[in-house]
Amino acid sequence: MYRINLSVCLSTVLHSLQYFYTASSGLPTFPEFVAVAMVDGVQLGYYDSNIQGIVLKQAWMDQFYRDHPGDLETNTGEALGAQQRLKAFILDLKKRFNQTGSAHIVQRMYGCEWDDEDDSTDGYNQYGYDGEDFIALDLKTLTWVAPVRQAVPTKQRWDQEKAGLHFDKYFLTEKCVDWLKKQLSYGKSTLQRTERPRVSLLQRSPSSPVVCHATGFYPDRVVMFWRRDGQELHEQVDPGEVLPNHDGTFQVSVDLNLTAVPQEDWGRYECVVQLKGIEDISTPLDTALIRTNSVYKSGITIPIIIGFVVLLLAAAAVVGVLLYKKRNGERIKLSRRNDT
Repeated sequence: MYRINLSVCLSTVLHSLQYFYTASSGLPTFPEFVAVAMVDGVQLGYYDSNIQGIVLKQAWMDQFYRDHPGDLETNTGEALGAQQRLKAFILDLKKRFNQTGSAHIVQRMYGCEWDDEDDSTDGYNQYGYDGEDFIALDLKTLTWVAPVRQAVPTKQRWDQEKAGLHFDKYFLTEKCVDWLKKQLSYGKSTLQRTERPRVSLLQRSPSSPVVCHATGFYPDRVVMFWRRDGQELHEQVDPGEVLPNHDGTFQVSVDLNLTAVPQEDWGRYECVVQLKGIEDISTPLDTALIRTNSVYKSGITIPIIIGFVVLLLAAAAVVGVLLYKKRNGERIKLSRRNDT
């Protein structure tokens, strides 16, 4: 990471609209089909085969559908259609993999991204089976990529469906982006807000690393690092992942190993948090600012536990679909084409 480009990185925001489908068999306590829609990581709505209806998760979605009569019924019908197609798909895949009984899962994630700085867009559509990549659409070549031999028959059939391929491209790069921008507009007060992080220095024991912990910030696109004498450190540090809090905000930590740092040099170090829309937050490495032992345990462990509970609940809702995170082989997409 080069600090020279940081202002550019923070001035642009990559927005996303994603749809997650999960079809399963052999899981009697879980719906056979689950669909989740998310904008910038915020859940918009939920559908499953038990309720066979869409449950809206955000207040602005109620207004959106009031302003777009008929869309809710259309989207509900599309979810029901996807449920039926993926149920047939999973039966077909069990035959291809020569499987009988036990639990099996088909996952699909499709959606789009929009860069609000240069107005560029991208789209993705990918399927997984039992936690592994199965087939994905390459938008540049308008062909399907089959990483396993069992997916080759599907690739050959879908590659011949030229009209479907062109519709996928239109949907993922135009229609989906249009929907994304509408959701950002309706949910502006939530999706485009900025909440300033609270930053703390934490240490379990005198021999432990010092943890710079930021929490309560929004959005999740944060840059956090330690620096010495004004230069970012790439050694001695252990950055953590951004985790959700129970209130919809986020938290992140970055550790600094002090093994080779004499205490008289502590004044040369500082933790920096950068978030679009606010001034940099700089916290010097100062003994007086470090919280230890019981304060550390109550101040950070509980939020992290809550964050992990939220993660587990979200993962259960989409049955592991979050194994696919980003576009290089971990992203999946929705279009209105024949899933099988």
